[in-house]
Amino acid sequence: MCGRYTKYLSWSEIHRLYRLTAPAETGRNDEPRYNIAPTQDVPFVTAGEDGNHRLREGRWWLVPFWAKEMPKAAMFNARIEGIDTAPAFRDAYKSKRCLIPADGFYEWTISPADGKKDPWHIYQPGHAPFSFAGLWAYNSNLNITSCTIITEPAAEPMKQLHDRQPLILDPAYYDAWLDPVTPKDSLKDILSHDIDGQLQFNRVGREVNTSAVNKLPNDHPGLVGPINPL
Repeated sequence: MCGRYTKYLSWSEIHRLYRLTAPAETGRNDEPRYNIAPTQDVPFVTAGEDGNHRLREGRWWLVPFWAKEMPKAAMFNARIEGIDTAPAFRDAYKSKRCLIPADGFYEWTISPADGKKDPWHIYQPGHAPFSFAGLWAYNSNLNITSCTIITEPAAEPMKQLHDRQPLILDPAYYDAWLDPVTPKDSLKDILSHDIDGQLQFNRVGREVNTSAVNKLPNDHPGLVGPINPL
């Protein structure tokens, strides 16, 4: 799964992954985010005009276009095994695919010492930015734009932490994934091109376990400070 992630690099470092042309998209000045949680608004990238990309923003918790009320089931992740058949995801899978910019995410293990959850911050070498493969939707009934992160069975080294992981797409396949006319039959092959084997991780403090402290966001640089490698 992927229940928290980070996007603390400057936008100028992240947007180089994409072909954004609008001044409002390339000139963003986003605040660093160290503990992004489901239901919060996040930026995501879709296909744009003339072969370029478009930046959007929406709720991280997919609301299908046909929903009459906010989904009660957890919709911040979409398992790759069912995205082409599950009613909540299949329409977005056909034509509303996206990339979600990030530079890290969190996973948890159970401490043998006290049985509590220990968080780990997972990232690329050099803390380079990357993109989760995702789906998005616009629901006109509720006037909500939203997105979800696709997850897959974990490979090494993530298997050391959890049996699933978010799908981090190889940049060479960004265009094919985003293009709404890409044949549906080729999408699973595109998603097989991930960069999971490059991931690194460090254990971090348990403060990250909550996304709010005294009703204010628990979101600061100290959350990603390493405690002890695995």
